[in-house]
Amino acid sequence: MKIAVTGSTGQLGRIVVEELKKRVSNESIVALARNIEKASGLGVETREFDYSKPEILVEALKGIDRLLLISGSELGQRTQQHSNVINAAKEAGIKWIVYTSLLHLNDTTLNLAGEHIETEKALKASGIEYTLLRNGWYSENYTASVPGAIGGGTFLGSAANGKISSAARVDYAEAAAIVIADEDNKGKTYELAGDEFYTLTDLSAEISKQTGKNIPYNNLAEEEYANILKNIGLPEEFADALANWDVSASRDDLFDDSRQLSRILGRSTTTIADSVKIALS
Repeated sequence: MKIAVTGSTGQLGRIVVEELKKRVSNESIVALARNIEKASGLGVETREFDYSKPEILVEALKGIDRLLLISGSELGQRTQQHSNVINAAKEAGIKWIVYTSLLHLNDTTLNLAGEHIETEKALKASGIEYTLLRNGWYSENYTASVPGAIGGGTFLGSAANGKISSAARVDYAEAAAIVIADEDNKGKTYELAGDEFYTLTDLSAEISKQTGKNIPYNNLAEEEYANILKNIGLPEEFADALANWDVSASRDDLFDDSRQLSRILGRSTTTIADSVKIALS
């Protein structure tokens, strides 16, 4: 059996490979990456793999039985990129694809949904057995802003009092490794999120508690928040996206209380307090 992981040098993929090594032999794992030199330290077989180069994908997938397709990072290009991978997987004889999709995909207002919907349709049409990991928000998406909040004396956002059930990246990575290592997970759809929810007011209070400083949450209109992000140097498109995602969070699109993630893990998900502690360390 050979398990391949796309995006193996990325923040999620690298952890997945390490978690897989705890569950299957190193010889069973193939790290797929655009730059195989970056994957050289993973201790497993590496193969060049670029979602945007369909001409190399079939060869890279030969001999692979199971494929973890980690969704690409290039917004607006992912539908075509993922289709390239799925088509190559079919030609190469892949037996099972596990795909990292989006939490509550059929109901969310997150503008990320469209490309995931199209990818799920492509998987269904491929005839390959598949499993959907509909991942919620990474806690790191918010805790990355902790240093800036401390420096500016306030945590900014547009999420109002929306409930956010995030989990740490390592939680999602471990779950992906567990799922793809066990074929009993074929054909299933998992809605994955943290055990407990918080609001950005709660997050600000936790930052204040751990730093001993008063870091209040300042809720802004979407456009105002986006403009602030642009003024501190974020690209215009990304700043607009971040502010818009916060508005979706205000509608509870990042909330889930099913605890499917912790059931897969066999442990509680990483708390936001622990994630803040890591961000501060």
